[in-house]
Amino acid sequence: MDFKIECTGGRGEREKHRCETHRLVASRMCPNWGCGSNLQPRGPEDTCFEFGVFPAILSFPLDYPLSPPKMRFTCEMFHPNIYPDGRVCISILHAPGDDPMGYESSAERWSPVQSVEKILLSVVSMLAEPNDESGANVDASKMWRDDREQFYKIAKQIVQKSLGL
Repeated sequence: MDFKIECTGGRGEREKHRCETHRLVASRMCPNWGCGSNLQPRGPEDTCFEFGVFPAILSFPLDYPLSPPKMRFTCEMFHPNIYPDGRVCISILHAPGDDPMGYESSAERWSPVQSVEKILLSVVSMLAEPNDESGANVDASKMWRDDREQFYKIAKQIVQKSLGL
């Protein structure tokens, strides 16, 4: 994954400092994959996404850390927890409080004590172990459940495309 850290809204000194802090945290998370806002981690080992390089944007709202950041892959992805437009759907990025659908506890959702490290680890974990029970991509969820071989084939094609092959 090529994580780009982006802050939305104002660009005062406080926001600039906050963005730089997030970039430093992200670069410490993945020291072997580059630095700053252009990290280049690979898909999780021993998964169908292994070796893939998937550009993504992590956007922080003005009221961060009270509200969660948003994450969106900017490349083609086929995964139960990634919407077709690239938005990531995992508990840690959902607004604090009770889940109106009842799928996740409030403890799994965003809170101001969460960190960039935890978000990145959660995304890597999501790629390795999809949750098909509350899928953002219905087709990917169904295929993950019913035709794992075909899912792996599509994932392999996406990895190859991410590498320019």
